[in-house]
Amino acid sequence: MFFYEKIPVTTLLMAALVIGVLLLLNEITRRSKYLSIGIYILLPIILTIFVWPKTAGEGSTSGYWFAWVKTYSALLGIIGFMAIRHIKRLEGSKFMFIFPAAILSFNILEAVYRDYEVYANFNGLKVVENGLTMMGGSWNIINAIAGIISIITITGWLGIKIANTKSRDLVWPDMLWFWIIAYSLWNASYCYNSISDRSFYAGTLLVITAMIASFFIKKGVWLQHRAQTLALYAMFTLTIPAFASSSQFAVKSTNNPNAMLVLSIASLSVNIGVLIFQIIQMKKQSIKNSFANDLYTNISSYKATLKDNGLEQK
Repeated sequence: MFFYEKIPVTTLLMAALVIGVLLLLNEITRRSKYLSIGIYILLPIILTIFVWPKTAGEGSTSGYWFAWVKTYSALLGIIGFMAIRHIKRLEGSKFMFIFPAAILSFNILEAVYRDYEVYANFNGLKVVENGLTMMGGSWNIINAIAGIISIITITGWLGIKIANTKSRDLVWPDMLWFWIIAYSLWNASYCYNSISDRSFYAGTLLVITAMIASFFIKKGVWLQHRAQTLALYAMFTLTIPAFASSSQFAVKSTNNPNAMLVLSIASLSVNIGVLIFQIIQMKKQSIKNSFANDLYTNISSYKATLKDNGLEQK
């Protein structure tokens, strides 16, 4: 196998179950403010005090800074999104709509730094740290560059809207399928490079879950789907760190340098493609600031997003 060691059928079934459970929890919390408060605020407080110091402490596969920072930053994003969605007076604040893009950019930067950290500490080496095999190489730098491009290609920061639906979702019309695919490839590559033996679930499965939710369940709400499914999985792995690393359902990376390089080059290539398309669109429409302005208003998927959320252009 090129990317992973042989995956048994039972593990594939468990992977499908993980996706199903994440989609279900994401959907019911998306529709309920009170369930969201319980799962994304009250439950993490309880787990932080009574569970995670024991299960995800020093020596566990989650006992390093990135696992904790990723969990809390995802939860912070969700809480911020909930405030924007459900506190009426915040809906008219353009400043508040900078927050989703800022928290997304921060999350990408965390991973970019971790890619660099792995390169700096393990370049040319193969070591085990916190139960994970780490290999640093040019793939880390290549993918870190792709991550920076992913931030640059985030457009329509101030175009975020609240859906005219009962669930009041956080809608980002300008965040279309091509950016989501480019981001997902970058994130899967980051996970494969930097948390190798946990990357099947934390990388591949999580990005697939968010894409399924965004493309087939509720359009235009990818960031909300991504934050919620990421937080749910991160909370789960802090509680049961062995699931993805040493249980019978764990999927081991081949730790193949060629696989890492191929995935990183693919990540960089697709993100460069999105950047080129962005520049072309900016020139066509004479838009100088794609952060403040929606760039893809002439694309059918942009219009479909507005329609699906009761936000049709007038």
